[in-house]
Amino acid sequence: MWKNKNVWILLIGEFIAGLGLWLGIIGNLEFMQEKVPSDFLKSLILGSGLLAGLAVGPLAGKWTDQVRKKKVMLISGFTRALSVIFMLIAIETGSVLWMIVFLVSIQVSAAFYFPALQAAIPMVVKEKDLLQMNGVHMNVATLSRILGTALAGILLVLISLSMLYVLSLAAYIALFILTWFLSIDEDAASPAVKGQKAKGTSFKEVFPIIKGLPIVMMTLIMTLVPLLFIGGFNLMVINISELQDSSAIKGWIYTAEGIAFMTGAFFVKRLGEMMSPYRILFFFSFVIGVSQLLLYFADNPVMSVVSFAVFGFAVGCFFPTAATIFQTRMPKEFHGRFFSFRNMLDRLIFQVVLLITGLLLDLVGLQIMTVLFGCASLIMTGLFYSKYRQLKHTVLAEQAS
Repeated sequence: MWKNKNVWILLIGEFIAGLGLWLGIIGNLEFMQEKVPSDFLKSLILGSGLLAGLAVGPLAGKWTDQVRKKKVMLISGFTRALSVIFMLIAIETGSVLWMIVFLVSIQVSAAFYFPALQAAIPMVVKEKDLLQMNGVHMNVATLSRILGTALAGILLVLISLSMLYVLSLAAYIALFILTWFLSIDEDAASPAVKGQKAKGTSFKEVFPIIKGLPIVMMTLIMTLVPLLFIGGFNLMVINISELQDSSAIKGWIYTAEGIAFMTGAFFVKRLGEMMSPYRILFFFSFVIGVSQLLLYFADNPVMSVVSFAVFGFAVGCFFPTAATIFQTRMPKEFHGRFFSFRNMLDRLIFQVVLLITGLLLDLVGLQIMTVLFGCASLIMTGLFYSKYRQLKHTVLAEQAS
């Protein structure tokens, strides 16, 4: 796998793009802090981009299955670089409206880019290397998040906000150039790119396929377990900081979670050699539930850091495994539409969980909320594990007969 130039292009591209993304995110927060006094208005502004991404999701999935993956990645990469110019105009004019244009355009381009990227990964590595590739890819994204946020914090003291976005633009241009050097044999991988009608082209046609693959459906719903934690991640960290009356705990939590995630994503390859991906999925879904329950002791600095570290390690194993199941069990001609649908679903669940987290924090407080989330995660894991065992016995019975 490591001798494959496409692997290195994708990984280096992810790292560079991640740096650009997080420089931009920190820049967004800085700009809104100066121009938008209302927290509710800030959430509406950020939500405008997410809604735009949701709206174009079906079209993005359809195009990804009909057009070459590399072409989709190049066009969306160019659009993402172009969108930064709108933010530079926003800074120059002090206009929040131009910032909304920036958020909408960058989220629309992301809605096309990420399904194409997920569909391209199985085309550049062998199936036996998919779990390792997904783990490393997510590690690179996590590393770019850690370094990107740290770098942005330092740079905001040294340079202007406009220059921060210029660096973000440079990162996106570098990603665009790198993508040119990808060489994917898409003709062999999918009949759709030869101009044939690959089992239809409607976005809706992906739903019967998902329904007909119970393992894929189950894995898709099980991603709700980590999203219960991730959706309110920042709100919980802020609450823990207030609960302990400590600003430093935020840094410890983010660092512990990031390092643990990277460790888990490297470790999952070895786990994959010892047990099936489904067992990995169920086991770490259970661990995620336990990590949520541990936050009942969030007033203790050590326990709060341990909880986020356990969660980080668990999702570091969970997400690469889920991605591998999707890439291997879904027919390749539906990958674009499927990953676009999954991206839409994640965005929608993220927003719902964020609202529920905010509401529960006000009503019952952090400790009771995390117990409720933890119990919900454990119950969901138990139900789906029981369903998985039933499916397994049914398949074995059919094979025996």
